[in-house]
Order: sequence, then C-alpha cells, then structure tokens
Amino acid sequence: MAVSLDLKEEILALKKARNAVILAHNYQTGEVQDVADFVGDSLGLAYYAKATDADVIAFCGVHFMAETAKIINPGKIVVLPDKDAGCTLEEACPAGDLAAFLTEHSERNYYVIAYINCSGAVKALSDVICTSGNAVAIVRQAPADRPILFVPDENLGAWVIEQSGRKMDLWKGHCDVHTAFTRDSIQRIKTEYPDALVVAHPECTHAVRLLANEVCSTEKMISYCRSAPVQHLIVVTESGMLHRLRKECPDKTLIAGPTDLCACSDCLHMKRNTLEKLRDCLKFLEPRVEMDEALRLRAEGPILRMLAQSK
Repeated sequence: MAVSLDLKEEILALKKARNAVILAHNYQTGEVQDVADFVGDSLGLAYYAKATDADVIAFCGVHFMAETAKIINPGKIVVLPDKDAGCTLEEACPAGDLAAFLTEHSERNYYVIAYINCSGAVKALSDVICTSGNAVAIVRQAPADRPILFVPDENLGAWVIEQSGRKMDLWKGHCDVHTAFTRDSIQRIKTEYPDALVVAHPECTHAVRLLANEVCSTEKMISYCRSAPVQHLIVVTESGMLHRLRKECPDKTLIAGPTDLCACSDCLHMKRNTLEKLRDCLKFLEPRVEMDEALRLRAEGPILRMLAQSK
C-alpha cells in the first residue's frame, strides 16, 4: 500500500509540474480512475480537457481516444501511457480500406456516419461522427436522398437501425469485448438473480440486446442504475465500468455481465495502462500523439457537425 501511495503522490507531483490533466476512460482499472481528474467516455473526456488550462493531456484509454483529444485540443500535448493500447473497432476499419470502398462504390454517394471508435483518418473520410449515446439522433438527421454507410461497428449500427427505422449499410466490424457476451452467459446469471435488471451496451450482439431491459451508452448506464427500482443489476459492458458504477450507485448490487469463458469481460488494450506507465508518460511526455494539421482539420469537421446536430 505504501508503494502505491508513493506512486500516486509521484503522479500528482508530475501532473502539477507539467500543468497536466489526467483523463481516464470508464474501462480503465479502478486505481487509474481514482487518480484521474475526469472519468468518462472518450468524447466527453476530450471536451473536459478543452475546458481546462492544462498544457498536457494524459489520456488513460486507447489510441483513438487520445487522437480524438488531440483533434479537439491541437494546442495541447497529448500523451498515452501505453502506445500499444489499441481498439479492435479501430483496427476493423482501416482508412485505406474505407477510402477504397468509397471509391469503388462512388456511384452510391454514401453519407458516411462513423462511430467515434475509429481513427482520425477514418473520421476525416466521414460526413458526421456519432457516439453510442447520440447515434440514433444523428442517423435520424441524415439526408433522406443519400444511402447511409455506418462504420465501423455492425452491432451498434444494427441497433440504431432498430431504433431509428433508417436503412443503412453496415461495415463488418465489432468490439471483441462486447461480442464476448452471449445469450447463454447472460441467461445463466439472470437465472441466478431472477429479480435483476439487465443493462447492456449497444455494441453487444442482437441476442444479448434482446435480453436487456435497457440498451444504452456507458454514461447513460449511470443514471439508469441509479434510478432502477431493483437492488440487483447485471451490467453487460467492459468490467472497468463497474468501478465507477459502484461509486456512483453505492446502494445497488452491481453484477458484471459474464462471458462463456470468465466472470467478466476485460479489454486487454484498456488494461495496458497502469499507474507506472502513467507516471512515466508524465515524466517523459512520451508516447506522444501527433497529427498532421490538414488531417486534423478534416477529422474535426465531422465532430463539429455532430455537435451541431446534437443541440
């Protein structure tokens, strides 16, 4: 415990010396969340940082999140504790593949809606960005005279089709974490806690979403769990979310949604970030996230369009 305390004090001292802000995604470990200035989802965190006078952003998350923070905060230094913290959704839709697809199908004149879990280069090829929280609203505002291509998550896209009634072509990508949950794994825990409500992320498969009482973003999970009229809630998303939920909803019994292989679902990329790596990135200002300014501006446009449509 003393070593951990010393490490936290070292991080806080470096944060002050660097005039840094520490951001932690909901899927980070509890100890990383506890040392952060802000905990939340990727886009919200990037804008929290923008509202500060920090010179440095230490983003405890995965690469596309730190890159998004750089798009929104071009004048700030952005560092990521582990350079190899990636995302299966980002990897599922390389910018080169998307550009080739759009060229091959240029006659379709696709209106491209990109889930924020993608690279800056994919954002730059898109017409508008969405989050899991506003995807339905963004899709409903898409032009009626153009076909929609939704990238990169086919499960989120399928859920949005169900909710919005809009037809879309879906890129064949998925999140390895959320597709690890199965109907049988959730049903087994539901049998053990028959009074429990199930809240699931829309990146889960259709079969899992059918078992859920509520399908929503991680941020919406907080208000849902807080106001739920039951004691037990089965939370079907990455395991790190349970740490924040237990702090925000101390009177609830929150149960990690199990997979067929284990009692919860961890994102190995998210868990690459540790307190030791956070200390080192603040100390050396590496690994640093850089972006070509022309690309950054092209990627920022669809984000700003999303914000305008979300008002």
